[in-house]
Amino acid sequence: MLEEIVEPLLSWYEKNKRELPWRTDPTPYHVWVSEIMLQQTRVEAVKGYYSRFLDQLPSIKDLAVCPQEKLLKLWEGLGYYNRVKNMQKAAIEIRDRYGGVIPKDYEKILALPGIGTYTAGAIASIAYQIPQPAVDGNVLRVFARLTEEPEDILKQKTKKKAEDVLRKIIPSEAPGDFNQSLIEVGAIVCVPNGPARCTICPVRDYCLAKAHDRVEEYPKKAPKKKRKIEERTILILQNGQEFAIHKRPSGGLLGGLYELPNCAGNLSREEALSYVEKLGLMPLHIADAGEAKHIFSHVEWRMKGYFIKVASTDEKKIGELIFVDKKETKGRYPIPSAFSAYRKYIEEDF
Repeated sequence: MLEEIVEPLLSWYEKNKRELPWRTDPTPYHVWVSEIMLQQTRVEAVKGYYSRFLDQLPSIKDLAVCPQEKLLKLWEGLGYYNRVKNMQKAAIEIRDRYGGVIPKDYEKILALPGIGTYTAGAIASIAYQIPQPAVDGNVLRVFARLTEEPEDILKQKTKKKAEDVLRKIIPSEAPGDFNQSLIEVGAIVCVPNGPARCTICPVRDYCLAKAHDRVEEYPKKAPKKKRKIEERTILILQNGQEFAIHKRPSGGLLGGLYELPNCAGNLSREEALSYVEKLGLMPLHIADAGEAKHIFSHVEWRMKGYFIKVASTDEKKIGELIFVDKKETKGRYPIPSAFSAYRKYIEEDF
């Protein structure tokens, strides 16, 4: 009976939970920020972003009025930038409809932009002690092994099944701790990479996969589709102490962020020089800037870079290119981590 896992989980969590900054003061806003940041990102990487974000935007009302470039700069490196754009949309709605306070109502939280059942459950249970499940990938993995769940855990119906089952056993007196205990077991015991650490698992005696020696067979997942491979040529264009950047369209991949000039394909030196001339610039010197790759969820960029000095121009804007001083690029303009292999050219002295 799955309800038997409640007490062992809560007891284990009390003794073994990690000290994390968002756990020291779990206000609704703090829980929300941390949970959105933690999606697709490692805990250790999030700590610095979390502190910096709250230092700059200590309240939901601050988030609602933050200029988008500053907001994206604060998020720079976390990826999946639509997450923070949706956070701002939700913050505006919370300010306008709820006086700047996240409502103490699961369904109203769930209705906010960018918030799904997991985030809504986390905010409701941890900040407001509302007994709603918070089922993420860690919880699904634990659930699948405990119950020998035969279905693909990436399917929505499997997640809903887990939510329905856990909703029946979640303790009303400690819903936040219960949800976090499941997440914690999935993160540090019933781990996603490498063998599960069953010998220290607080619920091993209730695990069907462990009882049947089939832990490694769960969770079930359909094979991933192959990522689309895109070749791109990255251009680091130097004009004196200034470098060229370009703002991407607001929608789509990396929408609204700044990037180094680039184009599709793997250009030769001659093709790259010709491309720069078509931009309205006169190249003087070209050097290889190396190769790199960046993996998005469904696309992989394979990049080749060129460092190109161009004839001096006083124009700050040529076509869609903007020339900015290297001192500005690091502190002001949000440039995604996809270009991290080449950012050193515009942020460091060479």
